[in-house]
Amino acid sequence: MGKRVLVVDDEKLIVKGIRFSLEQDGMEVDCAYDGEEALNMAKEKEYDIVLLDVMLPKLNGFEVCQQIREFSSMPIVMLTAKGDDMDKILGLEYGADDYITKPFNILEVKARIKAIMRRTNKKEKAPENSKIAVVGELKLDCESRRVYINGKEINLTAKEFDVLELLVFNPNKVYSRENLLNIVWGYDYPGDVRTVDVHIRRLREKIEVNPSEPKYVHTKWGVGYYFQD
Repeated sequence: MGKRVLVVDDEKLIVKGIRFSLEQDGMEVDCAYDGEEALNMAKEKEYDIVLLDVMLPKLNGFEVCQQIREFSSMPIVMLTAKGDDMDKILGLEYGADDYITKPFNILEVKARIKAIMRRTNKKEKAPENSKIAVVGELKLDCESRRVYINGKEINLTAKEFDVLELLVFNPNKVYSRENLLNIVWGYDYPGDVRTVDVHIRRLREKIEVNPSEPKYVHTKWGVGYYFQD
């Protein structure tokens, strides 16, 4: 069955071009042209990936992303204005997994989508390697990709889970920001190490009682991050 993609942009020519190209690769593509429509569609159907423009009528892309994160961890890629670093950082803060700058090459978009889907497929196809880690009040289940603190489920994005999983199963090993970027996002990822800092900060806000004095995810100053078991 083809992968399901939701494309959200108020520029209909852009949507038409993306849709045509993805359908040529056998994907099922739904389209939305404003934030409210996109949010309603995401509530009705689970997508393998959402391409979400920042500048939208009714609800902007950040608001849509933030609200989707309240009920789903489906991968979200923000489409941002070229060179606008603030847009990129804000997108990650609101729960996006990745971003692509406009104007973009459709081949880049397809490559980024396929890379995210490959990572998702690998995780779905490997239940025999399923692992559960319990450290203090934290429980991480790799098969269901769920995290619990004191028995309460914590809603992480795909990338937040990937970062935590890597750190949990390699306790006390310090990863530099560059290492984390290459391992979790991939060597071909065009972003910079601030992406890692944003995800670590957001992860701490979700799993730590006091994010400024973390119990689990620690900083080795001048080196990187590590998980203390």
